Amino acid sequence: MTSSVTHVIEKKAKPVSCVVVSDSMDKSRVGVLERNVKHPTYKKYIKRTTKLMFHDEKNETKVGDKVLIEPSRPYSAKKKFCLVKVVAAAR
Repeated sequence: MTSSVTHVIEKKAKPVSCVVVSDSMDKSRVGVLERNVKHPTYKKYIKRTTKLMFHDEKNETKVGDKVLIEPSRPYSAKKKFCLVKVVAAAR
């Protein structure tokens, strides 16, 4: 009897670069991810933003910081990312 072994290859989630727009919560931050999307009819590029909530254990980020975040286990209903590192501090 032969058994078929299926190999599950887990993909490592890519880190995302975003800018912190809110630091009013404890251990939680909100970052904005900006991207350019081409309009289907007019072929013009439009700027779209997505707000991502992420976990900051040490409260080390401030508004305006450029950070690297990656998907992780859900910390709450909206918070599904965690902080990897601070790329550039705000001026």
